[in-house]
Amino acid sequence: MSIKTFAAIDVGSFELTMKIFEFSGKNSMRELDCISQHIDLGTDTYAEGKISNEKMDELCRTLKEFSDIMKSYQVSAYRAYGTSAIRETQNTLIIQDQIEQRTGIRVEILSNSEQRFLDYKSIASKGESFRKIIEGKTAIVDIGGGSIQLSLFDNDTLVSTQNLRLGVLRIQELLNHLNAKSTQLENLIDEMATAQLATYKKLYLKDREIENIIIVDDYISPWAVKRSRQGEHRSVILKNEFEGLMKLLKNNGTTEIAKTMDIAEEKVPLVFISAVLTKRIAELMGAKQIWAPGVTLCDGIAYEYAEQHKMFKGEHDFEKDIIACAMNISKRYNGSRKRAETLEKLTATIFDSMKKVHGLGARERLYLRLAAILHDCGKYISMRNIGETSYNIIMATEIIGLSHAEREIVANVVRYNHSAFAYYDGMKNGGTKLDRNSYLVVAKLTAILRLSNSMDRSHKQKLKGVQASLRDNQLILTVNTMEDITLESGFFRASTEFFKEVYSVEPVLKQKKNF
Repeated sequence: MSIKTFAAIDVGSFELTMKIFEFSGKNSMRELDCISQHIDLGTDTYAEGKISNEKMDELCRTLKEFSDIMKSYQVSAYRAYGTSAIRETQNTLIIQDQIEQRTGIRVEILSNSEQRFLDYKSIASKGESFRKIIEGKTAIVDIGGGSIQLSLFDNDTLVSTQNLRLGVLRIQELLNHLNAKSTQLENLIDEMATAQLATYKKLYLKDREIENIIIVDDYISPWAVKRSRQGEHRSVILKNEFEGLMKLLKNNGTTEIAKTMDIAEEKVPLVFISAVLTKRIAELMGAKQIWAPGVTLCDGIAYEYAEQHKMFKGEHDFEKDIIACAMNISKRYNGSRKRAETLEKLTATIFDSMKKVHGLGARERLYLRLAAILHDCGKYISMRNIGETSYNIIMATEIIGLSHAEREIVANVVRYNHSAFAYYDGMKNGGTKLDRNSYLVVAKLTAILRLSNSMDRSHKQKLKGVQASLRDNQLILTVNTMEDITLESGFFRASTEFFKEVYSVEPVLKQKKNF
């Protein structure tokens, strides 16, 4: 049985962390080592928009040490990711290049939705504990240096996810500018949080009460794990225990708090901010308990790597969560669920029958499903300019698990379902950042969505039980219906030209009537 050693590196806002994992056999992931180094990159980024030369030197020196440690463990693969502290700088590409030239480590940049999705996967790595807790009404509160992600679950289904710019380092930077007294800090943090949380509750929480909160952070979680009870529900913090933590943080000096919590003194103010935010969110949601599993982004990086390389098969269906996000966006903009389900089935049927021709995979099939669900969200704003308004809605709305580039693919497929297709040069002139391969994916998926859309032009779901078969240069779509499909047939013929242009395959619609 082969054993693979893997390194996960998180270039975070406050700390650099590397974890070394060992994969041996199916679903076996063991942490061998964890190395952390405090480097406050976030304060520079959030205040100045750039990382200072001194911090860059320290960052590269630490990553070079990480590289040497990887060699000592004979690491066969690694992934290194930067989050908001690098993502929000004005010179991200220069920083990436400098790091690679000086250390040999390529640091990829995670979008917010990708980062939160990996944090979410890190929780899923806890297995049975995770599955049990999200069966009830649960919120994942992911507190980072730059922002907070709030994700709501009900009966194992992701209901909504939203990002609030209430990160711990961002708040600390604001507090530093205010020159606030220590006695004012809690009220100031609470006021900053309440303004955004009140809007969040009105739009997304409403009357929903949350039973459990899963907290992911670098502040409270390490303390919770150290003092945790042993057993199935370890790292669970009950209401009275959390109140005890708040008293400790409010009534004692920095040195005493650091000693009691077994943390570095420079981390104490950040723990306090995270605790106040958690307290406010728990009160807002009416949560009875908090679970701090003690996972980090590194755990999620390793989990995903193992999944991708077939070394680990998670039991949770993450694609279902991405689809649930899209369904909730569609619902928010009064999209038709029946219509979305019809288009999903039609597009999937055509996509699956064209595998030999389009050369696309499971990820592209997911983009098509998302485009089918969100195909008309722009109608909420404009009935006349659906393509552009839909594009703008999708690009302005995070879909957890998709990168910015992936979201742009979905948004363009929806846009060109309604609007004239823009060819590559025209699309580039319009400001897109899509590369040629992504552009071709947009063209292929748009052709399928347009064809599917024409088959339900009346929005009456007449064409049920569609069967597709590829024969020579024809895609035969057979429908079994007694209804009049004159309208659908007309729009179908109009949509075939672009399909033939993209695939060199002629779609043919055949009606089969069973009396």
